[in-house]
Amino acid sequence: MPSDPDVIRRRLLAMLPAGALLSACGKAGPAAGSAAVDLSKVTLVLGDQVRLLQTKAEAAGVLKDVPYKIQWASFQGAAPLFEAVVSGDVDTAMAADTPALAAAAGGARVKVVAASVSSPVSVAILVPPDSPIKTVADLKGRNVIVSSARGSVAHFLLFGALREAGLKPQDVTTGFLLPSDAAVAFSSGKIEAWATFGTYQAAAELRGARVLRNGVGINSGIGVIAASDAALADPGKRAALADVLQRLAQSNVWANAHPNEYVEVFQRLTGLPPDVAKLAVSRDKPQLRAVDSEIVRQLQEVADTFYEAKLFPRRVDASKLVDPSLFHPA
Repeated sequence: MPSDPDVIRRRLLAMLPAGALLSACGKAGPAAGSAAVDLSKVTLVLGDQVRLLQTKAEAAGVLKDVPYKIQWASFQGAAPLFEAVVSGDVDTAMAADTPALAAAAGGARVKVVAASVSSPVSVAILVPPDSPIKTVADLKGRNVIVSSARGSVAHFLLFGALREAGLKPQDVTTGFLLPSDAAVAFSSGKIEAWATFGTYQAAAELRGARVLRNGVGINSGIGVIAASDAALADPGKRAALADVLQRLAQSNVWANAHPNEYVEVFQRLTGLPPDVAKLAVSRDKPQLRAVDSEIVRQLQEVADTFYEAKLFPRRVDASKLVDPSLFHPA
């Protein structure tokens, strides 16, 4: 591979399928059968968490020539992100499987349009380094804080870990805090156990937090990009979404192939300490995938687990939650 980042980026853009590369005049053909749209008049508001999508896209340079406008909206966790999608302020949400399913169970009108699978090691139940809690079974009678809300990927881990240890959810007192608030409380010794994820988990571990149980064997590792029904019904936004998904897929390819360059950009854009950025990036190596039958099966399994535990108000039919027509990897 060439070492010049600009050469790499140009080649990545050249890898995009012809249907995804839009003409310089800003016109493009959206989904088959729909009228041509002027993408220069389209604005996509892309929902993000701790700037993960934005960082990769900017590092890889895959959004330089988009003929539509992009606004980024970054959130601490999936719960407030999906609230913004429901309110119509944001067109898309990137999240783990459980928050997307929780949003759907709560009535959010969204569709999963792409997925990725990465290691569930990036979600964990943490305890302070000097904690007397040595196993999940020791959590009985204790207080556990979950980030960021009911139905989060961390909540699913806690539920699964308790079940694995022969405990019931009511055997612990569960509270919910946004990750940044929980991080402050945890570092000051006010939290006995904390179920969290991603950069918040990495930062706590580097400060000495002990992993009581990570998500391997419990969480699916599936991440999703969901789009609001309103955005998908808009011909211009739908065409732009189809294009931007291809570009985001190529940003993953670039980041996985150039981890050192990605870490540098990630650290600069997020303001995280270098060691935290490096650890988080080393664990986050997803590839964007089409929403196929296996993804649907795994989503359904997670949805049914939460529904049977009475953590979802209604059963989610995963086959009706997906729109597999928008994204097919190059």
